[in-house]
Amino acid sequence: MRTFNHISGRAVFGAVVLGAALAGSASAQPLALVDTNYRQPTIFDRVIRDQPATADAQVDAGLPARLRRQIVDYPAHEAPGTIVIDTPHTYLYFVLGNGKAMRYGIGVGRDGFTWSGVQNVARKTEWPDWTPPVDMLQRQPYLPRFMAGGPGNPLGARAMYLGETQYRIHGTNQPSTIGGHVSSGCIRMTNDDVIDLYDRVQVGAKVVVLPDDQKHMTLTPVASSRQPVAVSTRARSSGLY
Repeated sequence: MRTFNHISGRAVFGAVVLGAALAGSASAQPLALVDTNYRQPTIFDRVIRDQPATADAQVDAGLPARLRRQIVDYPAHEAPGTIVIDTPHTYLYFVLGNGKAMRYGIGVGRDGFTWSGVQNVARKTEWPDWTPPVDMLQRQPYLPRFMAGGPGNPLGARAMYLGETQYRIHGTNQPSTIGGHVSSGCIRMTNDDVIDLYDRVQVGAKVVVLPDDQKHMTLTPVASSRQPVAVSTRARSSGLY
């Protein structure tokens, strides 16, 4: 009888433990709802996942206070949604209206590669590929012939193509170049800033590029005619980056 009771007691205890385990599993997340794509976050996650940029990101990028994204007074006569490139001061203004604009720090064309004129945003691309043109490869033969979009791509997280030119407003994987005259004519922004601008600007938006000095090139405004934009040979040879 003792043996029977001893065994029965163990069986009852085991049943209680098993029942508790089953009850616990019923309240747990079903396997079907587990995110099988989960991975540990990386340093690129905030940009790759296109999460909103923060002021801390701009501090981390080493941007001086004047080049950080900020709303400023801007009594311009341009319509809201217009982009104005202040080449000599390396600022890009996105006109908000009511005398205000969002101001971003940018990198602009180096000596001999600045230009001015009125264009429009012809198209927008996320994480653009980069194919250096032949003339750029002649100047810099060490460049890759093609580079897929991604964090290591020099065009960065976004690109906004300007009219029928080879110029674009794009991100960069070299934030230290913001505020300098460093490019082959394109307008560089930090990846955080170019994502912010990309989400604000519409295809077809007017882009006004102010002159730097007497050495700059002038491109024919796209709004004045439906004919193809007349771009000088020098402008076309300046490349993309």
